[in-house]
Amino acid sequence: MKVITLFENRTISKEYKCKHGLSLYIETSHHKILFDTGTDQSFAHNAGKLGVNLEDIDIAVISHGHYDHGGGLETFLKLNSKAKIYIGRGAFDNHLVKVFGIIKYNIGLKKELINNNRFVFVDGLMKIDDKLTLFGDIKGNKLLPKGNDKLLKEFSNKSIKKDDFDHEISLLINHNNKYSLFCGCAHKGIVNIIERTRDIIDSDLNTVIGGFHLMRMNIKNPDSKVFLNDLSANLISSNVDKYYTCHCTGEQAYSYLCNTMSNLNELKTGMVIEI
Repeated sequence: MKVITLFENRTISKEYKCKHGLSLYIETSHHKILFDTGTDQSFAHNAGKLGVNLEDIDIAVISHGHYDHGGGLETFLKLNSKAKIYIGRGAFDNHLVKVFGIIKYNIGLKKELINNNRFVFVDGLMKIDDKLTLFGDIKGNKLLPKGNDKLLKEFSNKSIKKDDFDHEISLLINHNNKYSLFCGCAHKGIVNIIERTRDIIDSDLNTVIGGFHLMRMNIKNPDSKVFLNDLSANLISSNVDKYYTCHCTGEQAYSYLCNTMSNLNELKTGMVIEI
C-alpha cells in the first residue's frame, strides 16, 4: 500500500502548495482512494505534480465537516466523475469556531454540494468491502482534545453548542492482513478511535495516520504535560508499529510527544509512505 500526502501545512519541496489542511492519496491492490481534500483546489495541483491522476480515484472519504478537510470537494467533483464519496451524516451541518471567545466563524462545507447523488452518508459502522471499513460511532471519552472547546455546531433546534463530532468518520484498511487506520483530526480522541477498532478487528493496528488536534497547546502548562504524558503512554501501549500525524497536532505537542515516542512521524506535502 502506498500513501502520498497531497496536502498538508508543511512540504518537502517548494513546488507543492501547502497550508493548514489534509489530503491523502491511498493506493492499494484493490482501490485508489482520496482521503480528504484539503482547503481548496491545491490538492489537485499537487496531485498533478506527484503523478496522481484524480480521475482514477474510485473511492473518496471526507473525515468530517470542516473546510480544511473538505474544502476541495467541489474541485474533486469536477475532476472525477465516478468515485462515490463517503462522508459522515451531519457533515454539511453548520460548523463554527469561536474566536476571541465571542465571534463565531463558519468553518463548514459548501452546502450547495449536498444534493449530489455520489455522496454516501455514513452513520455508525459501514463495511465497503472486505478491505475497507468506515466507522464513526465513538463512545469513549479518554483524552479528548482541548481544542474541541472552541468548536461549535448548530443543532436542529437552531441552538449553537459544542460540536459533538458525530459527523467524524475514520477509515480502516486491511492490506495483506495488516490494518491501517486513517483519521482526519481525531476530534473524538485518537485513543478512543484506536480502542474502537478493537471491536471491529481482532488485531493490533500496523499504522495510524492522522491528526491529534492538539494545536496551540502550551506545553509549559503542567496540565498540558500531564495530558501529553498520558496520551503518549496510551499510544505506546496500543502496540501500533508506526504513527504519522499532521497539521492539527501542532508543532509543540508533536515535539513533546517525539521525546517519549520512538515511532511517531509527521506528514508533509509530497511525502510518500510505503506500508
